[in-house]
Order: sequence, then C-alpha cells, then structure tokens
Amino acid sequence: MIDKTKGGDLAFASALEQARLVRERQVSPVELTELYLERIERLNDKIGAYLTVAADYARRAAAKAEAEVGKGGLPPFHGVPISIKDLNDTAGIRTTWGTRAWADRVPTVDDEVVARLKAAGFVILGKTVTPEFGPVNISEPPGYPPGRNPWNPELACGGSSGGAAAGLAAGLCPVSHGSDGGGSIRNPSSWCGVFGVKPSRGRISDKPRTQQFFSVQGPITRYVADAAAMLDAMSGPAPGDAFWAPPPSRPFLEEAGAPPGKLRIAFTTVPMDSHIPVAPANAAAAEDAARVLEGLGHHVEHVVHPETGTSLLGPSAIMFAAGYAAKAPEMPPLDQLSPWMAGMIQMGRGILAADYVAAEHTLIDASRRFIESFSAWDVLVTPTLAGPPPPVGKFADVQMAQIAELYALTPFTAMFNTTGQPAVTIPWGFDENHMPVGVQIAGQPAGEALLFRLSAQLEEAHPWAHWRPPVS
Repeated sequence: MIDKTKGGDLAFASALEQARLVRERQVSPVELTELYLERIERLNDKIGAYLTVAADYARRAAAKAEAEVGKGGLPPFHGVPISIKDLNDTAGIRTTWGTRAWADRVPTVDDEVVARLKAAGFVILGKTVTPEFGPVNISEPPGYPPGRNPWNPELACGGSSGGAAAGLAAGLCPVSHGSDGGGSIRNPSSWCGVFGVKPSRGRISDKPRTQQFFSVQGPITRYVADAAAMLDAMSGPAPGDAFWAPPPSRPFLEEAGAPPGKLRIAFTTVPMDSHIPVAPANAAAAEDAARVLEGLGHHVEHVVHPETGTSLLGPSAIMFAAGYAAKAPEMPPLDQLSPWMAGMIQMGRGILAADYVAAEHTLIDASRRFIESFSAWDVLVTPTLAGPPPPVGKFADVQMAQIAELYALTPFTAMFNTTGQPAVTIPWGFDENHMPVGVQIAGQPAGEALLFRLSAQLEEAHPWAHWRPPVS
C-alpha cells in the first residue's frame, strides 16, 4: 500500500491519495490517525509544531469516520488527518491563541473555517503553535515551547502559521490549516519547504472575526492539488461577511493540472521597501524560477515597480494596533499578556480615529496603484522572503522597537494582504546552509485558478514533494 503513494511513504502521501485509499479500504482513518499520532509523539518535542495534541479527540473522530466508510456520498477528505492553527477556535479542543492566560481555554463552538474543514471529512489531530495572538512572523509564544524548523531546529520555523508549516514538513500531518495577515502562510511555508496559499480577500469566511482587511485563512500542503481541493472545501462567504470574492467558474481542483496557456509574467527581486537587502540565495531562486518559466514558453520580463521606495509599514502598523486595541476587551488583561502584545494594544489605544482613516486611505490608494501598474501582467514572481530564518530565541522577547527588523524578513509578502490579491509560495531550492528557499507568485485579484494551473506546471517541471528535512 505504501508503495502506491506518491512519496513512497504513507505519512508523506498527498491528502487526496490518502482519501482515495480510505474510500477503497486500503487504509483506515484509524490507521492514518495512529500513524500521525505516533510520529507526533516521537518528533514533536524536537520542533514544537503542535501546541496541543488532541489524541483522544482525534481517535474518536477517526473511529466515527471509519464506521462511515461503507456509506455513499463521503466528503472529499473523509478520514484524512489535519492540523489546525491555534488562532482558530475548535469546539472541544484547547485553543490558547498562544497566550498563557488562555492555557485552559476550551471553546464550545468551531470557527466557520474549522466547521468547513470538518465537513470536508478531515480528522483534527491538534492545534499548531503560533505567536501570541499572531501579529509577528515567528512562532515562539511566551510560556510555551518555541516552534522550530525541521530543517535545522536551532532556527525559527516562521509565523504566524509556523507550527502548521513545520509540522507538515516533518510529516506530522498530511496537510495543515493556516492564516495569513502579512505573510503568515507564505513566510513559514517558504522557510520550511512546503507549498502555501494566501487566497484572495473574501475567498474564505473569517467568521466570527470582524477584522477582515488583511487576514485570510488558507491551506498549507505538500502537493498543489491538495491545496486546490482544500480551498474548494474552505471557500465561500458567510452571511454578513464584509468581503466576498467572486466564486470560481469551476472547482479549483480542476485547475491544478490544467494548461495555464502562455502567460505574461513579471518578476522582480527588489521589494517595495528597496532599502531592505535580499540574500543572494533568495534573489537567485526568483531569477531561476523566471528562467524555468521562460523555458516553459511564458513571456517573462524583469520589472521595477513604480512604487519601489514606498513603505507601507507605518499605516499597516496603525491599523493592526488599532484592531488589537478594539478587541482588547475580549482578551486577557494587559498584565497577563507579553510586553509586546500589551505594547501593541497600548499603541492602538493612542491612535486617533482620523489617523486610522488616513492609514486606511493610504493603503487603499497604494493598492489601486499597485494593481493598475501590473494590469498588463498575468502574475508577478518574487522571492518569497528576503533571507534565512533567524535563530530560535532572537525574537522570543520581541519588543515594539523590533517591528522593522521583523518586517525586513518578509518585505515581499505583506503587499498582497493590502491589495487582497492571491499569492502562493513554491518551494524552489536551498541556500548555502541547506535551508529551503521559496518563490512567491502573485496573481490578479480573484486569480487563484491561474495560480493553481501555473503552480501545478512548476510542480511537474521543478518538483519538491520528495524533500525530507532532518527532523522527519
């Protein structure tokens, strides 16, 4: 049975393949769940991917799924395990949001996206580590074991979906759920060597959240088709959502493997904040991807964005801080939060309404100019990140003064949270220390279909699913 899977190892097989094996009774949901629980027990202490392992919950769900295998009309991922990021509520499973103050918090209601993933047949293994309340790109919440990179556990796995990407890369789940407010899917996916998708704004309901401008839910996977099928399961608005993306003309899974046609592709290795240096390995990855794309028949051209030299860090920080301040009554008291999180809330409380609106206007104006300037192109290719992951602990006690230093790690990703465009990160290669390096591809608004076609083409031309980190 294992020899029939794509990776030659059931733990690294695609989720769609695992679902097929379940339907054909070649493997059971219980066997899959026990496989991953054993791997988690053996490896999780080395990388801290899971903050909460819901073993009893998973076993009950797997047994229920196994009893239903003989019935018709099974959902697409029936009996397949998954991890859920610890910033989303899961009924009956501890959800801490990365804060010690909520160490014993067990929700009674699923977030909308969790309910949809369960309806698709997934069995939840546990909750993956994330920074406290999620605003930074490392996953080292105070009072909990830090998330570590399976390629080198002395280095960070990224964030805020750090545990999700690290756990997937190490084979502690076949697919992961994540969310992305400035690069939080793409950043850890790139550093951990897996495929990550930031969907369009409004593609997936963020219910019950009300701050939906920057952040979106999304899949982290090893295979492009898995991500497409996951997005099919996750997509769609809920009543009252502020943003709605237009529905696709056909399922995203049908796009993965469909010919993309000859595309007009722009690429750059210079971030909008052009003073931020880009490591040679990261720039070289994007340049190599451009050459491969040209070899596949696409028209590729190096561009310099007209907004280069513009920084959106200031207005973005205003909106984030004000958003946390508005949510503070639902959060633990400031003296129970980390100095970083408390400082973010205090900063937000000092922001005037006029300053908030001005920041929002700045970002909307920049979004319009950015999208208009690339209207002649189908996609934009960049490095996903500007350099390698930092050592674990460097930002463990992060301070407000370090915002710019943290942002300098991910200067290519946040713009697409501002514009709302979809973007993916593709594992491309390794740097001089054998750490994964990713390439980002951003599409036109609501352009996930084309991104899946192009990503699948690159998956065939430049495969990565066989990558295995030392901790796996």
